[in-house]
Amino acid sequence: MTQTPELPLRTADPAPAPAPRRRRPHRAWSVAAVTFLTIIGAAGFASLPGLLIEPLHAEFHWSRGTIGFAVSVNLALYGLTAPFAAALMDRFGIRRVVAVALTVIAAGAGLTVFMTASWQLVLSWGVLVGLGSGSMALAFAATVTGRWFTARRGLVTGILTAAGASGQLVFLPLLSWIIDRHDWRPAAVTVALAALAVVPLVWLLLRDHPADVGVAPYGATEFLPKPPPQRGAARRAVRALVSAALPRSRLRSNGGTPVGPFWLLAGTFAICGATTNGLVKTHFVPAAHDHGMPMTAAASLLAVIGIFDIAGTIASGWFTDRFNTRRLLATYYGLRGLSLMFLPLLLSDTVHPPMVFFIVFYGLDWVATVPPTIALCREHYGDDGAIVFGWVLAAHQVGAALIAFLGGLARDAFGTYNPVWYASGALCAVAALMALVIRERREGPGNGRVVAAQG
Repeated sequence: MTQTPELPLRTADPAPAPAPRRRRPHRAWSVAAVTFLTIIGAAGFASLPGLLIEPLHAEFHWSRGTIGFAVSVNLALYGLTAPFAAALMDRFGIRRVVAVALTVIAAGAGLTVFMTASWQLVLSWGVLVGLGSGSMALAFAATVTGRWFTARRGLVTGILTAAGASGQLVFLPLLSWIIDRHDWRPAAVTVALAALAVVPLVWLLLRDHPADVGVAPYGATEFLPKPPPQRGAARRAVRALVSAALPRSRLRSNGGTPVGPFWLLAGTFAICGATTNGLVKTHFVPAAHDHGMPMTAAASLLAVIGIFDIAGTIASGWFTDRFNTRRLLATYYGLRGLSLMFLPLLLSDTVHPPMVFFIVFYGLDWVATVPPTIALCREHYGDDGAIVFGWVLAAHQVGAALIAFLGGLARDAFGTYNPVWYASGALCAVAALMALVIRERREGPGNGRVVAAQG
């Protein structure tokens, strides 16, 4: 009997190597994107005041000082609300605070279409829009950045700060065209609808903390549990202010940082607000109109500032991660003051190359001060950095409010804005000097806590 030869055993085919898993972007970037879009969608309210001065003056015969006062109330409340909003975000969450703020903005902007007296402008645009916008202030960006990012904080802060300029780029030409063709009331309604349109986006996509979706902050090596809600939001905001503003001889209990930097940061940022939101954003369009430039052309120039503001602010965030923040601030304020000194010589009835150069130059510097200012607040005040920045932002808006009001008074008194441009340029030189004397931090003995050394 013949045996059948044995066939060699067939080995199983090797299992195919698993396909490499595609790394998904960290959730922090999607939260930053939603925050960016939210700030853009809410930017219409910041674009409108400078466009309303001439139409309201023509229709109601209110003085520019009266209209400037309503704008100043808006700007002041914007700043004074910010630190409390940062504390409220710790208590109730970012989503709820921002959604309510957008609704209040929409209500205030919508009510302006029914006003017949100047006090109603102060109530609707000054109080309601001021309170709502204060809750959407830069403290919002600082809170999101502080919670979701450990690495790339300066860059992300610059990107989120640039969102306001992006919104200005979108809304300024649109609103000026609406006012020119259809009157100012449809423009106010457009702002209200834009604010309402962002509310679903915030509610559905924004998250309060990385722990809500089970991830660590971007760049962190360890998972951080979500802290419990911080009760007593108003008390915490005031306590952070008192702790930051105490005399130099008192040291902060949570890190030993002398409190002197607060006043210098608040002073420089007040001048920042005076020379941007208070002066250029509010009075550039009517000042250019005084020289015969059409309002739509002047508004388009402001929108171009927004284009270069985006580039300048993102670049400033990148610089903040790499260079000395005090020197950055001094450079920004010095260049801004120089440009303001030349502006009265450039205003005319047409857009010409030197004016375009000013717009580009000023745009690159517009809010480049924000990333280094936030970084200094975080360095000196630690966990309270976002709230302390809210108080520094309050100083920014108080400065803006003063110039918005005084600029209108100066125009009524002198028939020209020239004294305001020159005075603001001189203030920027003062801010540059103040930035240089902000104390640098150094490591304290023993425990590595941050203290400040004479700069």
